[in-house]
Amino acid sequence: MKINKKIIEELVDYLKEFNLSEIEYAEGSTKVKVSRSINSASVISSEIKKNPLVKKNETSVTSPIVGTAYLAPEPGGKKFVEVGQKVKKGQTIMIVEAMKTMNHVPSTQDGTVSEILVKDGEPVEFGQPLISVK
Repeated sequence: MKINKKIIEELVDYLKEFNLSEIEYAEGSTKVKVSRSINSASVISSEIKKNPLVKKNETSVTSPIVGTAYLAPEPGGKKFVEVGQKVKKGQTIMIVEAMKTMNHVPSTQDGTVSEILVKDGEPVEFGQPLISVK
């Protein structure tokens, strides 16, 4: 079987464009799956954005991908973070599920969680603020 490199290149471009961790393509009996790690601090730190709803002297940690936000590792489990809790840079604050892949979202800075801006099971967009840290 000859693999079409153009398809792989296009899938890699989609990974970058949509900041995905994995993408799969199937046509007939051919199936191609491309993945990468997006938990790099440099990738995540570039996603820190100020939100007009976030108070002065606070920063929001934003979603690196489109998906569904989960505040705990399993239904009914202990939440990753609570309001008032101190967090360290790199600590998992929640999971965003995209295409049946669980993507751990790390804190982009040390601080104290001042507000959780999404509900468990809520759909989130790329760049949407997830928590506020002061």
